[in-house]
Amino acid sequence: MRVHRATAALMVCAGVALATATAPASASAVSAPSSGQRVAVVDCAGKTLERPGSFILACGDGNNVLKSLRWSHWTSPSAVAVGMDMVNDCRPYCAAGHFHGYPVRVRFDNPQPRSGHSGQQHYTRVTLTYPADRPANTPRVVTTRLWS
Repeated sequence: MRVHRATAALMVCAGVALATATAPASASAVSAPSSGQRVAVVDCAGKTLERPGSFILACGDGNNVLKSLRWSHWTSPSAVAVGMDMVNDCRPYCAAGHFHGYPVRVRFDNPQPRSGHSGQQHYTRVTLTYPADRPANTPRVVTTRLWS
């Protein structure tokens, strides 16, 4: 009986996690940190960072990295920086490709409680805005969820 209850509870939790992860950003509940609470961004290795000078966007292969980040603010609701988005053109394939830099404005926002880390908040969304040149087939503004 205990096994069935534990399995049922696990399935419910997995369903809620899946529904939350696949919900559009506008549909997710925003849990604002209490005043004075620090918010971080989580890197590929699961380490929390505040005001990083660089940040890997493509964890699997490192073919997209934000570099030379200069933060204008880092607050509970959001963090904003300017820097360079270094993107591998992967031509003719990624290992032989070349990195190209594009000026970019970076915004981390939508802070949420970090699962398994009591009292810790982390940004869950990044928006990149390219004021001039940008990578091929990339819109001027790109918003995507961050891992947690």
